[in-house]
Amino acid sequence: MPEADRIRRLRIAYLVYRGNPRCGGQGVYTRHLTRELAALGHSVTVFSGPPYPELSESVELVKVASLDLYREPDPFRVPRLREFTSAVDLLEFALMCTAGFPEPLTFSLRARRLLAGRLGDFDLVHDNQSLGSGIVGMMNDGWPVLATIHHPITVDRELDLAHADRWQRRLTLKRWYGFVRMQARVARQVQRIVTVSESSRRDIAEQLGVDLDRLAVVPVGVDGAVFRPMPSVRRVPGRIMTTASADVPMKGLIPLLEALAKLRTERYDAHLVVVGRLREGSTIPAALDRLALTGAVRFVSGLSDQAIVDLYAEAEIAVVPSLYEGFSLPAVEAMACGVPLIATTGGALPEVTGPSGASALLVAPNDPGSLAQAMLTALGDPELRQRLGSAGRKRTAERFTWPVTARATAEQYFELLAC
Repeated sequence: MPEADRIRRLRIAYLVYRGNPRCGGQGVYTRHLTRELAALGHSVTVFSGPPYPELSESVELVKVASLDLYREPDPFRVPRLREFTSAVDLLEFALMCTAGFPEPLTFSLRARRLLAGRLGDFDLVHDNQSLGSGIVGMMNDGWPVLATIHHPITVDRELDLAHADRWQRRLTLKRWYGFVRMQARVARQVQRIVTVSESSRRDIAEQLGVDLDRLAVVPVGVDGAVFRPMPSVRRVPGRIMTTASADVPMKGLIPLLEALAKLRTERYDAHLVVVGRLREGSTIPAALDRLALTGAVRFVSGLSDQAIVDLYAEAEIAVVPSLYEGFSLPAVEAMACGVPLIATTGGALPEVTGPSGASALLVAPNDPGSLAQAMLTALGDPELRQRLGSAGRKRTAERFTWPVTARATAEQYFELLAC
């Protein structure tokens, strides 16, 4: 494509079916990517379902209203009759009542309706992993569509099923993840897809059946001006920090708790701060009792970025114990803060951290013994912690920044429009 075309300003309709700014990566990705796209001169309008994202003043937000059936503090609520105003509302409620997860489908249908007749207002649609049937409808309406797939949700489904201890739970999970079949079908039709790592690229191709030539890797970033070392803050001896944005088996919190219990036999001052919230019916409280960790683990949630940075500054080490990650924002945020990192080799984590011993220590997923040993080693070696922290900060500054992510994403927009 001629250089003049590549520097022209694009009008982007950006879709995110839930944009929670404080829980999960979709809201974080949306906030930073759209801000940097706008800084490049592009016009970005975000169409979001609730909870809505926090956006910069340069980015327009269009709220795509829904029944918001999973809102706090009353998830799985029964709406009042007057709240039902369309057939999509009825579909959303019916899917929830039959143990399905309706949001990717119903959001995409509502977004298609909002974009109907607006082909002249935008150059393309960027879908952030809703992959609902309405996206196919948009393409049929004439929209060029690029989608971000952070990782295939098939991985979450298989890990959840593997950890389900009752047949009733397995049945419920299979129904809940019914939307994955739709997402795979839509992904195979979307004109261009970006993902965040080579690991995710391979898994999307294999598990969703997407052609590799339609998949491009664009790593996400970290705001190094916000996530930064704070040398004036004193480290708390024995303090370990982790982020569990979702209380699900994939995040590896149970293996981390088991590792912490082993560690405390030699380092009784070892304790854990978890940035995350326990879901209703969580198995974590029982694990804390079983492992005699009551009082040694603290959960915090709803924090600002600066509050998270403050917690990193107090931690002697950070841990990402995930069984699988398509990328891992917590890993790059910890590294950007100069906190020595211990992570597993699950999914794309080695791509993020580099080889073990360079800017992080790596262990196999779901191996509490190896994880406990790595934490013991790091806590007992100040020079190692200093070296890993400095190398991690340097790696993120060189490789993972949001301006780089935005420029590479815009390049994919131009590739899409050139087809």
